[in-house]
Amino acid sequence: MRSGVFADYKIFAGNSNTELAEEIAGILGKPLGKATVTKFSDGEISVNIWETVRGLDVYIIQSTCDPVNDNLMELLIMIDAMKRASAGRINAVIPYYGYARQDRKAKARDPITAKLVANLLEAAGADRVLTMDLHANQIQGYFDIPVDHLLGMPILEKYYKEKGLEDLVIVSPDHGSVTRARNLAQRLNCPIAIIDKRRPEPNKSEIMNIIGNIEGKNCIIVDDMIDTAGTIRNAANAIKEMGAKAVYAGATHAVLSGPAIERIEDSAIEELVLLNTITLPEGKKLEKMRFISVAPIFAEAMTRIFTNGSVSVLFDDVK
Repeated sequence: MRSGVFADYKIFAGNSNTELAEEIAGILGKPLGKATVTKFSDGEISVNIWETVRGLDVYIIQSTCDPVNDNLMELLIMIDAMKRASAGRINAVIPYYGYARQDRKAKARDPITAKLVANLLEAAGADRVLTMDLHANQIQGYFDIPVDHLLGMPILEKYYKEKGLEDLVIVSPDHGSVTRARNLAQRLNCPIAIIDKRRPEPNKSEIMNIIGNIEGKNCIIVDDMIDTAGTIRNAANAIKEMGAKAVYAGATHAVLSGPAIERIEDSAIEELVLLNTITLPEGKKLEKMRFISVAPIFAEAMTRIFTNGSVSVLFDDVK
């Protein structure tokens, strides 16, 4: 791993989230580095870096979202290009880390894709990873290089405090999100409720029971990501039917694949707050959606990494 004090740094971006990359660069007062990421006629990724990076601290901003394989290969090839151009240090800035849901062997012959992607990033030449709200915290341990794991929860906490809702209950949509729900509930000084569900097959869920009192309450469902929105729709409709006053929802990663938009539109959710770790086309945005930018916290983290400052202070404080 290359580390130390660098004379300067440069920021580059793949094609997955150029809006966020430009916003981060704007906050830092830096132009995005000159690079083109295109495809050959057969679909192979072509990367060209048009300025020197020799001896510099390089940050490559790329979420590995849909199209996941293209965006992942763009990131890997850009890392390889920087390594071969003698960059001083290569930081992979991955606001959304794809392939994270397969993080363990849940049954026989399962792959662990979260570990596989970690291996690929290291093999390509990444020296450090900066990401947000990994699907499982243990993914940090899949790397043998430093991982700075930013949290989206303080951003949501700040938003809901400013919103000033009363009679709050934080709702976990499943058992896997209980810790996340409890952390937000502690920050907002309110109780939690838990959805006890059964998932008969991937991307399908069935509500079984609700643990906790939600009658007459303003409920906020929190999760790390929303994919097909089946879980959050079923949770919202169930707690509304059981007497919740109003249902809100917040999540870090707006994956929103398949029928997600229709499900959210038809759900009991009054407002869905999402962070912009993934860029959504205008056609996927609904009136009930509100987006909050993660650019300030990523810009601050990158500044602290460059100056060898502490990044851990950002885990709880959002400016």
